[in-house]
Amino acid sequence: MMLIDMRHKGGQPATEQLVLDFNGRTKSRLRTRLASGEEIGLFLPRGTILRGGDLLEISDGRIAQVVSAPEDLLEARCANPLGLARAAYHLGNRHVAVQVGRDDRGDWLRIQADHVLETMLAGLGAEVRALSAAFEPEAGAYAPGHHHAERGATEAKIHVMGDGHAH
Repeated sequence: MMLIDMRHKGGQPATEQLVLDFNGRTKSRLRTRLASGEEIGLFLPRGTILRGGDLLEISDGRIAQVVSAPEDLLEARCANPLGLARAAYHLGNRHVAVQVGRDDRGDWLRIQADHVLETMLAGLGAEVRALSAAFEPEAGAYAPGHHHAERGATEAKIHVMGDGHAH
């Protein structure tokens, strides 16, 4: 089995794809498969969060590009910025990983599907809909610039606790 244990820092183009949902992209140790079906092992530094588009080096010299797999999400939209800020506050208060975005219909928040949070958001007045899409949540306080003594300040971190929720 081939191993991936580092990010690619050179200019070599990817010849493989590694398709993972967000939970898979938060694992530093993972046995999985490339899009081609080849079994691969991830052995990355603890705390690494992979993002769609990241390039990784396979032990045989090939380069794999990370692809964010579509997953079941909830999208919340509000009638005004204050409503969206309230929804974001309540999600943050529950340490939920949140993707923030905007499209031609306005601003939105996306979270991994959860019926309890869906009910909460609807109770706050948000229009909530289910969708399948890639999930790229905010890195929050662990984005570049926030420094841990044991790490450089260049990697975005999302702390994932034992319950599977990002913190």
